[in-house]
Amino acid sequence: MGTGNFDDEFKRDAVAQITERGYPVAEVSKRLGVSQHSLYAWRRKFSKRACSTDDDQTSEIRRLKKELARVTEERDILKKATAYFAKDAK
Repeated sequence: MGTGNFDDEFKRDAVAQITERGYPVAEVSKRLGVSQHSLYAWRRKFSKRACSTDDDQTSEIRRLKKELARVTEERDILKKATAYFAKDAK
């Protein structure tokens, strides 16, 4: 397999053939003239970008759940305080 510098568009297309279209790595490697090792490395590289987005979303969900728990606890405390002071007012 020859050495060459491939642009990111070529690499993404090669990875898409594996991940989206379901072609085996060996077949794509032979057809494009790229080593299997390069294809695996490209797949890892471009899937990390997708994972970082997932990580961002996961951390945002975790943060929002903590905030929801805090606000719910504050609401419950205020309900109890309101009931307590309303009972004293009668």
